[in-house]
Amino acid sequence: MRIVDLVARPVVVPAPKPAFKWRDGLPGSPSTDTVGAVLEIVTEDGVRGRAFDPHGGIVIDLVERLLGPALIGRNATDRELLWHQVWELDRIEEMPIYALGLVDVALWDWAGKQVGQPAHQLMGTFRHAIPAYASTSTFDSVAEYLDVADQCLERGFSAIKLHAWGDARRDAKLASALRDHVGPDVELMYDGSAGFDLADSIYLGRALSAADYRWYEEPMREFSVTAHRWLSERVDIPLLVGETSDGVHHNIADFIAAGCATHVRTSARYKGGLTGALRVAHLADSFMLRAEVHGGGPEARHLCMAIANTTYYESLVTSNPIEPEACVGPDGLVHAPVEPGVGLPDVIEEQLDAEVPAGS
Repeated sequence: MRIVDLVARPVVVPAPKPAFKWRDGLPGSPSTDTVGAVLEIVTEDGVRGRAFDPHGGIVIDLVERLLGPALIGRNATDRELLWHQVWELDRIEEMPIYALGLVDVALWDWAGKQVGQPAHQLMGTFRHAIPAYASTSTFDSVAEYLDVADQCLERGFSAIKLHAWGDARRDAKLASALRDHVGPDVELMYDGSAGFDLADSIYLGRALSAADYRWYEEPMREFSVTAHRWLSERVDIPLLVGETSDGVHHNIADFIAAGCATHVRTSARYKGGLTGALRVAHLADSFMLRAEVHGGGPEARHLCMAIANTTYYESLVTSNPIEPEACVGPDGLVHAPVEPGVGLPDVIEEQLDAEVPAGS
């Protein structure tokens, strides 16, 4: 089935309300609406495969200048070949990491619509529900974090991951206080958002180990595999590595070979779409490692259902009082999508449905 058009449609990305923060040094949520883009692959039978990204201007430029000319006329069923073609284009262009998987996600969406099945069934469904963990944004004080944690547990979440301030000593005190507050039976994780050097990563890692945290995620920028190996030799807590590193399974393989990975990150967003995410998961599985799915949204839900060696769905909690995602049930579970294809965030789907006839 030939691709007859490949376009990027601008869409409005509403500013989160209320606004939220990340660690010191990182921008928080935008204060005004922004422009995103939906990549649409249209085949000769009129079926559309879609993928969304919030970086509208960059995606629109790449589609019009690079991806469209290279892929129009190609066969949409050649998903593996087209995955490699995008990586060939990246050799010169050096596309942003989030753009590398958009074509692939749209092709999986198209394939699911062709056969009337959700993408996780095409990948091979492993489960039909998975527990969600509450992944916090950054709050102002220890007291507020403890209040948010109470709300999360009452709402049905079985685990909580901290995004904190990016101050190793202050974050260590928070991690200890949260463990004392929730007791020994609640799973806790910590995400450093790449805020530390090796020395502070070691200090904080030892505190997290003492507080029995499940994993220690992205303490440093992932440029140096050796630094992560040194960290793994100096702390006891399991490291979760490879979230934003380039190179998909090739780069993850280096983290694994260095001996510093207990878990690895996989995602459609940073690992070349669903195809790349599966490569990472299967690589990790061959070494008896877990491949935890990064972030929420439709692509993550499909991956969580299809990857055997993942344990949780990541659901952002960015407000106080908390407002959990609609996909997280009162029992804290996220269930397998049933609609054909991959799907888009609801607010984006509604915009396109107002323009494109149903069934397209």
